[in-house]
Amino acid sequence: MPAEISTRAFLLGDYENACAIWGSTDGVEICEGDSREEIARYLARNPGLSCVAEENEKLVGAALCGHDGRRGILYHVAVAPEARGRGVGRALVEYCLRGLTAAGVPRVIILVASENSLGYDFWRKNGWEEIEGAVGMTRELPRSEKT
Repeated sequence: MPAEISTRAFLLGDYENACAIWGSTDGVEICEGDSREEIARYLARNPGLSCVAEENEKLVGAALCGHDGRRGILYHVAVAPEARGRGVGRALVEYCLRGLTAAGVPRVIILVASENSLGYDFWRKNGWEEIEGAVGMTRELPRSEKT
């Protein structure tokens, strides 16, 4: 990664710029779970694990990272089009993995959209494996009065 690009913890003030990068990245879907309020809760629950990459004080990458104590998960790892191919994605992932390792988390998972061939190639090239026989599933829950 070029010296002029640095990584640091994702702050809530990075939200709008991160959304712009996520929105410009094929295979990254911004949904209702990505509201500013929900990202604020996620960052508070997983302090210091999510990160951004900056070049000349401009956000050029972002990644959400958290864990449940036994498995880490990376979400929305994305690099701005003008910064791709320069090691930014790898630096974001390494930042997240260092944080998970320090937290004692032994394994990490990601979800890659089936039509995201660039993302799939990135993850495979960087040592990630498919979970054979697994199918991603989700279920929406009713909103709690606490949210």
